[in-house]
Amino acid sequence: MAKRLFEYRNGDEIKLPLLIKSADVRVAKNGNKFIALVLQDTSGHMPAKLWDASDAAIAQFTAGVVVQVTGKRELYHDNPQIKLYGMRLATQEEGADPKRFLERAPEKADQMEEEINTFIFDILNPNWNRIVRRLVSDHHDEFFTYPAAKSNHHANGGGLAFHTLSILRLAKHIGEQYPGINVSLLYAGAILHDLGKTIELSGPVSTEYTVTGNLIGHIVLIDEEIIRVCLELKIDAKQEDVVMLRHMILAHHGLLEYGSPVRPQLVEAEILHDLDELDASINMMTNAVAHVQGGEFSERLFGMDNRRFYKPASIQHYSSKQPDQK
Repeated sequence: MAKRLFEYRNGDEIKLPLLIKSADVRVAKNGNKFIALVLQDTSGHMPAKLWDASDAAIAQFTAGVVVQVTGKRELYHDNPQIKLYGMRLATQEEGADPKRFLERAPEKADQMEEEINTFIFDILNPNWNRIVRRLVSDHHDEFFTYPAAKSNHHANGGGLAFHTLSILRLAKHIGEQYPGINVSLLYAGAILHDLGKTIELSGPVSTEYTVTGNLIGHIVLIDEEIIRVCLELKIDAKQEDVVMLRHMILAHHGLLEYGSPVRPQLVEAEILHDLDELDASINMMTNAVAHVQGGEFSERLFGMDNRRFYKPASIQHYSSKQPDQK
């Protein structure tokens, strides 16, 4: 069986087909153009640079294209990268279908949907339940196939639903530990908090921010969607329970400088923010550490203040859970 990208170690020669996740054309100090690439397969993604790129190469090597790569894995500022020797378009025999190279969430979409539906059933407030059901239905296909982000945490196909489900599972334990928590509100907020990313992002293949996503952002987008379905379902959006649900979404980034127009002012809103941060951080750390051998440090993680994390040589407690085939 052919090796995958992250099965190569530092110093190994690489020869394999990879998907171009992103391709940004830049200008080097010598005035020549180069392409800053991010290449990926199901094991993960890694940067590379195509120096002195011709106009033909720039036109050919774009995001979403599968290429046959030869090169070497090396470290640059403690982060792994591919030093390219050569790159060309992959043939059908080598595998030119971009979907074959996507990183995927570790659980199947239908299984995640079934479990998320059990949480929806436990949302006892009728307005919250109706709003959540309608919005999940309206964005169903994107919700269960899109990533939760372009990079950093849960940046893989199905990552949005998996991130949501992870928060719901944590929220259930919180509700059991602290009986005074309104779990219906917490569940409703958890399910909707990132649903606007189905509009903000372009999809699982070579994910980019849409124009709407760049100019408005997923927090405002899903708040607008809540208002829309309230009108359709003839729910008064000024009722306290609807305002509470909207606050859960608007406050979930925690700080104004992180994109929330308000800070959390409900207990459940603060919990949602904390669980969102916790799940994203754990995902970033464990994915990074799973890619290194015992006794090594991970790459630097931008989303974790550019820190590296150590994988102990004597205690192997991290694993790279392989996604189920869909």
